[in-house]
Amino acid sequence: MKKLLLLSFLICTVLSCSPNDDDNSSNFYYETLPIESVIMPTEFQLGVTYEIKMTYIKPSGCHVFNDFYYLSELNQRTIAIITTVFPDQNCENIEEEVEVTLNFNVNDLNPYVFRFWQGEDDNGNDTYYVIEIPVVD
Repeated sequence: MKKLLLLSFLICTVLSCSPNDDDNSSNFYYETLPIESVIMPTEFQLGVTYEIKMTYIKPSGCHVFNDFYYLSELNQRTIAIITTVFPDQNCENIEEEVEVTLNFNVNDLNPYVFRFWQGEDDNGNDTYYVIEIPVVD
């Protein structure tokens, strides 16, 4: 019984050990950045996929494009840029303009309303560039 208990203790100890992670490779966070400009068609055709081009300002070399914040509610789409920030890297402040593309598939005849997040106003309220795009058959 003592041998079994000792063996169980040793196995648990070995399995619970993890290597020391000194490279900080998992030290990151996400930051939502405002959309500076948008290029998109003035109308959509049902069943077609369109490229929506957006630009944002990349504040530093520590910011890497990750994904789009994309909220779909009926025919309204709210969009923002999500970056991954690696704060422990030696990064320059670069204020670089970056263009990213979102592929959008039109699957409804009703007009779409896009709300592109442009940051917060002086009172901390979200501001949006809002555009309505009609759909033709």
